[in-house]
Amino acid sequence: MSAPEGVNAPEGVSKPEEVSAPAQPRGRRLDIPQGGPLDGAGQPGGARTAREARAHLHIAYGPARLCADPAPYPLPEGPVPREELARLRRLHRAVPGHAAMRDHLRRTHLVALCGEPGTGRAWTGLALLAELAELTGGGVSRLGYTGPDGASGVEKGVEKTERGHGYLLELPVDQAESTAGSTAGSTAGSTAEPLLDRLRAHFAEHEAFCVVLVAGGPAADRLLRGRRHAVAYRPPAAADVLDRHLTELLADRPAGLLETARATARRPELADALGLDEPRPGEAARLAGHLAAHAEGTLSDERLLEHCRSFAPNQAREWFLEAGAPGTLPAALPALRAAALRIALAVFDGSAHSVMAEAAELLAWELAVTLDPQYAPGRPLFSARPGACLATARAVHGEGLEDLGDASVPVRAVWFEGRRLAPAVLHESWDAHHNLRGPMARWLRGLCDDPRPQVWVRAAVAAGVLCARDYLYGLVELALPLARTDSPVQRMAAATALAEASRAPDVRPAVNGLLHTWARGDDERERETAALAHGYGLAAGSVAASLEELGRLARADDGRTTSYSAVRLLAGAEPETVLAALTHWLRDTRRARRDLALLATLRAVTTRTSHLWGLGEVPELEPYAAWPLATALLAAHPECGPRLAELLRAALTWARSAGAAEDALVGWIRRAAGDERQLAVLCDFLPRLAQDGDEPLDAGAATRIREVLEAL
Repeated sequence: MSAPEGVNAPEGVSKPEEVSAPAQPRGRRLDIPQGGPLDGAGQPGGARTAREARAHLHIAYGPARLCADPAPYPLPEGPVPREELARLRRLHRAVPGHAAMRDHLRRTHLVALCGEPGTGRAWTGLALLAELAELTGGGVSRLGYTGPDGASGVEKGVEKTERGHGYLLELPVDQAESTAGSTAGSTAGSTAEPLLDRLRAHFAEHEAFCVVLVAGGPAADRLLRGRRHAVAYRPPAAADVLDRHLTELLADRPAGLLETARATARRPELADALGLDEPRPGEAARLAGHLAAHAEGTLSDERLLEHCRSFAPNQAREWFLEAGAPGTLPAALPALRAAALRIALAVFDGSAHSVMAEAAELLAWELAVTLDPQYAPGRPLFSARPGACLATARAVHGEGLEDLGDASVPVRAVWFEGRRLAPAVLHESWDAHHNLRGPMARWLRGLCDDPRPQVWVRAAVAAGVLCARDYLYGLVELALPLARTDSPVQRMAAATALAEASRAPDVRPAVNGLLHTWARGDDERERETAALAHGYGLAAGSVAASLEELGRLARADDGRTTSYSAVRLLAGAEPETVLAALTHWLRDTRRARRDLALLATLRAVTTRTSHLWGLGEVPELEPYAAWPLATALLAAHPECGPRLAELLRAALTWARSAGAAEDALVGWIRRAAGDERQLAVLCDFLPRLAQDGDEPLDAGAATRIREVLEAL
């Protein structure tokens, strides 16, 4: 093969006509690049992890600005008006076990409904009390929790109990944990049962009835385990609640409006805007109001979708308002654990439960020592009911698979019951609660030092999302500390986070400027981070611009990191752009760029496609994830064949890279020999490799290819 026009022989590289000459001294030859900058960390399983992280944190519209939905407030105290009870009878849907709960209440005079706020607990409690009060001729009242002084605050509210009446009492989460004088060193507040025992005796004495609402959590778990007062509350189906409310709201309107509202509720774009697997009864009732207004013409399509997009952010806001109530440890620890669980779920939505649970415990510790630096919280060793904590975060667990590169292993996975909850929780915690940022940043930095891609990749993507929301803070607290460590995993995480942050158009110029400065600076760690960041093709604004930056950086790292990033770009959405740059570098007079092209070619032949994951979708390569990238490109993009052949011929021809290219080609063909599909791709490609355009390959290059085939 004659040298390309205008190409000078690289320094220390034999000219093409000397391909049969003895190899140059070892120190002047290129070797097959071994692995990536992380020496294997972040490769097996990284592709799937990055894909899932993007799917869970990148929602098309993002969490919308909050609409005018009110913040949660305590139930109003005092007698329930007859009109409200009449409406309750019309709208209430009986929940599973309703008759058994009513019988238990009639027999014992007290029942504790354990379930999450917004699930219809209060309506069910009022319905139970109304049924019994109707038999006794009494009324129904709501009781307020009147003070912060433990059990006495509850008992003061029931002093004026009327015979035959029904009473609804909501026990605040923090007081449920403190009614028995809990401490973190004890059994987390032996339980609320002593209080409920006294209340039951009181209401039995007055021949009255009481329903106590207890939110999910440790107190509810212990009550349910005791099986004396508590009943696990299961909400009615949201579809039934929605339809009943729509019927009520549009009862006096033209008949067609109800069908219009029902049809709108079934529209895919509305379900997508909600982003919840199933709305809770309270949300279903609120949605019915929006649908009725839309059917009547007082709410536009866009405004309806805006209201729907606010449901998940509203849930996140309510959760963090609850967590902010207790102010000191150890009373605040249960609320901090719940908040940590929800934030960890936001980052690890869809991950293995063990990974998420460990991350949640690490964050709970950070939150606790931030609230009270003198207090070192421990961990509870046993949970009352498996999965109970997940219910407080609207999460479930089930069977999943974790990709380990050569194989997948079954795991117990966990995920939110709604695709919009993860970004809503992450954004709410970062945007609305400034003092959460410090512990969250320390937590994410620690996770970014975990060698498992199932951990550090998700943490890095989350860090990038947060940097995009407040670049000045994220740069100092997340990106810079990660980039300036001696940990290669953390530097890769810094690069990933900066690339992710640059997805935001208004942040991209700042990230690109930072990487530009690092690339020309003296700090080796910062230069490496810049090279890794450009491997995602986002920070510079285009793949071509990222390649230009990598070409400038190649001289500083002898092509080790830059070739890895170039091949990562080759596995992206614009392979022809990358191949064009590589072939252009072959003709460059600067040896660093020629070597970069040769090293990238060797990596493409020897590196598994799934190891070269990026931050964009490349669905055409997914069927070939286990193949070497070069084979995958030939299968998915046949048009890449000519340029890939030119690059590989150059690697085989030039003495500087010939030995490594021969070894790489031998391994490439041997690997394909075990897979008929790969072998078919190579059989189509090898004749092209042996042909230089319309001219046959020169004798020396042909000899090398023949030697490769004989070595098989």
